[in-house]
Amino acid sequence: MHTIHCKAIIFDLDGILVNSNPIAERHWKIWADAKGVSLDHILAIHHGRPTALTIREVAPHLDADAEAARKEKVEADDIDGLSRYAGTYQLLSQLPGGQWAIATSGTRRTATKRLGVVGLPAPEVFITADDVINGKPAPDPYRQAIEGLGFAPDECVVIEDAPAGIKSAKTAGARVIAVTSTNKRPALAEADYIVPAFDQIAVIIGDILEIKLDVR
Repeated sequence: MHTIHCKAIIFDLDGILVNSNPIAERHWKIWADAKGVSLDHILAIHHGRPTALTIREVAPHLDADAEAARKEKVEADDIDGLSRYAGTYQLLSQLPGGQWAIATSGTRRTATKRLGVVGLPAPEVFITADDVINGKPAPDPYRQAIEGLGFAPDECVVIEDAPAGIKSAKTAGARVIAVTSTNKRPALAEADYIVPAFDQIAVIIGDILEIKLDVR
């Protein structure tokens, strides 16, 4: 059992708080089939990245922003298979508002709807793709979340599931706990700690948060 002390926790959304994998894979397949793009390539890189960034890599001949906007609009309304991960409601409902945030690569419309569908609260500091110019793996999303909370970067811990998000958080100066919900351990090696599931993270609430990890 490892113990970490911090003043605030910043959560990724998809793959950490909500399981949207069935939706993401369904819509990436539809898009890949329509555009003649390798689905395997997409599935290997899309976690934690803005949709447009993934499209630029797999289909540089397309208008990534336009393609992403169309895809995200349809995907935002699809809630079939959406669920929250075990332990998420219990933790978020206990954390004081000034001690947690969300930084997601999804749009605000998609992120807000998904939180509502699975019954999770929205944070006071809520950074989405609509709020940054450069998404993950750039540090901007986590840097803005840290600034919004008002703490120093090393006083914050980020919980992530994807290499792009880990790089974003580390570059912003935060410590990172990775969860193997969407990626295997080798892909998450840059994180400070790796746990198999969200419910292996326990937090004792106070001015200083005490995070206890069941690291395996």
